Amino acid sequence: MLKKKILALGLATIMSLGILAGCGAKKEQANKEDKHLTIYCGLMQDHMIKAVNEFEKETGIKVDAVRMSSGEILGRINAEKENPKASVWFGGPADGFVQAKENGLLEKYESPNAKDIPAGYKDADGYWTGIYVGYLGFASNQALLKERGVDIPTSWKDLLKPEFKGQVVMANPGSSGTAYTALATIIQLMGEEKGLEYMKALNGQMKTYTKSGTAPGRMAGQGECMVGITFLHDAIKYKEEGMKDIVISAPSEGTGYEIGAVAMIKNGPDKEAAKKFIDWCLTKDAQEIGQKAGSYQFLTNPNAQPPKQAESIKDTKLIDYDFKWAGENRSKLVEKWNKAIK
Repeated sequence: MLKKKILALGLATIMSLGILAGCGAKKEQANKEDKHLTIYCGLMQDHMIKAVNEFEKETGIKVDAVRMSSGEILGRINAEKENPKASVWFGGPADGFVQAKENGLLEKYESPNAKDIPAGYKDADGYWTGIYVGYLGFASNQALLKERGVDIPTSWKDLLKPEFKGQVVMANPGSSGTAYTALATIIQLMGEEKGLEYMKALNGQMKTYTKSGTAPGRMAGQGECMVGITFLHDAIKYKEEGMKDIVISAPSEGTGYEIGAVAMIKNGPDKEAAKKFIDWCLTKDAQEIGQKAGSYQFLTNPNAQPPKQAESIKDTKLIDYDFKWAGENRSKLVEKWNKAIK
């Protein structure tokens, strides 16, 4: 009788442990499924998709990513500041991140992986961290240049030549981080007064202003304009994809560049998932994903291998671009640009 009671008690204990283990497994699975992250992304669409897929595969965290230009992201975050819908701003020039920090839209997060990123590529206070670097320049259509007997532009002044009238495309600095980098570059090179005079003169050469900073390079490659002002890695992408008429050049006076960044949005949901995403973005493997999706920027993690396709532009003459100044003066400069071109 006693043996039967002991056996029954043992079976009950085993069953209880099994139930508890089952509950624990279900709870763990539920927690995994509950993890969710919304990000606003300034990367190229295919780079964004590949990065998100890899992160989901590695972490099990479901990600909803919305692709926008930097100016649009900044506007969206500001509009949602009382009730943020996204947790991370992923990609796009650091100027916008500087302005977002100044406006109280970002949340400080110093990732343990940020120690690997050189000081020049991250915010000193820990509000944003750089993940890539891109150089600004020109994407021209070689067939159109040859057809019209025009030399490849190799300086900012070249764009003002009569032969380029109505044949230059740039994005709008109000919506595009790429175009704002161009505006801030000209002001830093020439000073505010002469810089705005140049932008007014350049306006007379413009065919159109696009919303996205990647569009001018694509339009040049498709023969819709002679010259697009764009980041050179985007021009390389289009050339690699088959737009063989694209020829790449950079201004001899010097050009600006972007530090593409990542940051937490202030009071955004899913903070723990956001931190994991930022940690992941700063790793060697995560930074090397872009080149597999046609994004050929230089990388901020010293251990990451830069894309071979960018080798041809590594010696581009850069100005000492002031990101802090550019970010803090963004709204003012865009407003002055708008007035100058009217």
